[in-house]
Order: sequence, then structure tokens, then C-alpha cells
Amino acid sequence: MAIEYNLPTNITLLRIALIPLLIVVFYLPWEFSNQACTGIFIIAGITDWLDGYLARKMDMETPFGAFLDPVADKLMVACVLVIIVQQQASPYLAIPAVVIIGREITIASLREWMAEIGQRATVKVSQLAKWKTAVQMVAIGLLLYRDDLWGLPINAMGYGLLYVAALLTLWSMWKYLQAALNVMART
Repeated sequence: MAIEYNLPTNITLLRIALIPLLIVVFYLPWEFSNQACTGIFIIAGITDWLDGYLARKMDMETPFGAFLDPVADKLMVACVLVIIVQQQASPYLAIPAVVIIGREITIASLREWMAEIGQRATVKVSQLAKWKTAVQMVAIGLLLYRDDLWGLPINAMGYGLLYVAALLTLWSMWKYLQAALNVMART
């Protein structure tokens, strides 16, 4: 089967290409690197929404695009969490980061296994997972920005939201695992 490259897929590939750019900018000894990284991360978030919207609106959904989109999301989140934890080395930041990355690996593996047994729809993306992703992305954006803004403790807000995202992560993972266990019990 040939891989189809179309506008939505190319936008997803752009999101993947933004990862090394974000990392390079993150480590630049430049006064505004945190603002630039936050901007790159926001652009990546917009591409995440845009590629799916265009694929549906223009009837350009492809199996490759459906595969690549969540891979791009997981790569971005994992890479950015790793560099944030490296910069702000603290168990209080590492714990929710490990929970989030561990859940992503677990659920990706679960989806692959469920697809193998013809039950992929059992673990399709839930509304809870969408809320988790939204909170997680805001938290990561705040942690990238770091500096107080208009008197608001941006980094502390990022920490708090990352814990909310980690709790939503565990909850959504439990729901997915329950659905999978129900399928296994019936077979």
C-alpha cells in the first residue's frame, strides 16, 4: 500500500519537524528562547487541530495520516516533557511527566494489540482523553514559558495543571484498560 501525502499529512509532518527546532531553540543562550519555544509549541498545537480539521473537511483522511497524527502528538509531548524536566530537575515535575509518558506508551501499545484482535474501536479516543490532552498542552505551554506574566506565576500554574493532566491521564488510562479487559472477558 502506497503512502498518501496530502495537505493534512504534510501539516502533521511539519509538526514532527517542529520538534528538533523547538529543542534547538530551547537550548539557545538567548533571552527570549522560552517565548520562542512557547510560540513553536503553540504553532504545533494549531497544526494538530488543523490537520484533523482539513482531513475531515476536505475528505482527505488516510490510513497513514490516522497513524501519523497521534505519533506526532506523542513525540512532541514526550520530547518537550523530557527537556522541561531536565531544565527544572525536580521529582515534583518528573513524576507527572513519567505518568504522562508512561500512559502514552501503554495506551499506544494497547491500541495496537486491540487492533490485532479486531477490537480497535474499543479503545478509540474518548472525550476524557481529549480533555486530558487540552490540559496537558496548556500545562506544557506554561512550563515552557516559565516566566511570570502580568503578575501571574506561570511556572507554578504549569506545575499545577501538569498534575491535573497526570490525574486525567491515569483516569483515562483506567477507562481504556477497563474497556480492554471487558473485551478479554467476553472472548
